[in-house]
Amino acid sequence: MYIPRNIDKELLAWRKEKTGKPLLVRGARQVGKSTAVRELAKQFDHFLEVNFEEQRTLHSLFEGDLNPLELCENLSIVSNVPIVPGKTLVFFDEIQACVPAISSLRFFYEKLPELHVIAAGSLLEFALAEIPSFGVGRVRSIFVYPLGFDEFLTAMGEDSLLNAKKKASASRPLAEPLHHKLLTYLKRFLVLGGMPEVIRNYSQYRDMKAAGQLLDDLIISLRADFAKYKHRVPSLRISELFDAVVRQSGGKFVYAKVATEANHKQVKEAVDLLLMSGLVISVTHTSANGLPLGAESNPKKQKMLVLDTGIFQRILGLNITEVLFDDDFDAVNKGAIAEQYCGLELLKAVSCYRQERLYYWHREALNSNAEVDYLAQKGQDIIPVEVKSGKKGSMQSLHLFLKEKKSPYGVRFSNEPYAAFETIQVWPLYAVSDFVRGG
Repeated sequence: MYIPRNIDKELLAWRKEKTGKPLLVRGARQVGKSTAVRELAKQFDHFLEVNFEEQRTLHSLFEGDLNPLELCENLSIVSNVPIVPGKTLVFFDEIQACVPAISSLRFFYEKLPELHVIAAGSLLEFALAEIPSFGVGRVRSIFVYPLGFDEFLTAMGEDSLLNAKKKASASRPLAEPLHHKLLTYLKRFLVLGGMPEVIRNYSQYRDMKAAGQLLDDLIISLRADFAKYKHRVPSLRISELFDAVVRQSGGKFVYAKVATEANHKQVKEAVDLLLMSGLVISVTHTSANGLPLGAESNPKKQKMLVLDTGIFQRILGLNITEVLFDDDFDAVNKGAIAEQYCGLELLKAVSCYRQERLYYWHREALNSNAEVDYLAQKGQDIIPVEVKSGKKGSMQSLHLFLKEKKSPYGVRFSNEPYAAFETIQVWPLYAVSDFVRGG
């Protein structure tokens, strides 16, 4: 069973291009990169897949000249698959295991642009760091994350509900039964997360316990990968840092709070490796005095997100009964899981052709401590975003930001329906993607 993904239409559009650049599909382990490519392969007459981790003997084909015509001839003979431009999809999977193969991609564009070539890899960022200019302008990157909430609704067979959600707004709010149904699905999504294997299983059997077991399996597999990151950083230390990210969720990441004998430099290196792997995503502080937001960012002040809320809640050991069945926002947001979800949705909803960064704003002053969870760019405006209860709180941080930065409005995501309070727009938590794409 294949779960339709948002990137499918982008892959199909690329397939129709007469002289498309080779695609480099980038993302963390097990987010569905290879599966999406194999689904695209159904549009071709022939499909040649090389897995460089499994098929080590094929590395030798890339040790000499990287002439694409010669490479195709040899690959065709070895695999017994014809390579015909326009009719064959060539897929290099786990390409990080063969660095010369990464370098070969630029030559496919220069000398054989009619051939459709896609490459992917789970630990690709580590290899790209060694050859940062391997194919500038000659290779197109596409970034893949776990399923977003919209994709989850599709997997659940709720296309009509999804369409209704996309059409809703403050002027056209959803009927209460639809709003409640979406919140019910959202709570499940917070617990399950968006890893394709987990969602595929749940969509078939609707068994939360089985989904939890799959999450445990995934976590074990991800931890086993730590040994592949860098030999100079022990995998145990990386695992400690991963757990520390989970424990410190919702607040500024403090290196000194990490329970390890490593010094600050070693801890920072382990964090950087987790960021490169895509398992951890940083939310960086910025003064937000203008665009781009990164111009005034402070990398010494960061919050950290785990790639997937399902993995996050499983490691944290949340009481999923409270999350699933309690309507109180504080219960739903146990361990800042809703804040994690919101940040991840902000990333997933942007164009898959760029790697978005997340930012937050924090001001520490005497008797005036304020923080805004996220900052979103809308045109030339900086929009402050908070994830808060719809029934509690005075939104002081939002109002303070609006006053200081002269932003036109702020946004609060909550479990309430659409609403507006002067310069504050209230959006339901299930509509983060709708806010990014059109709000």
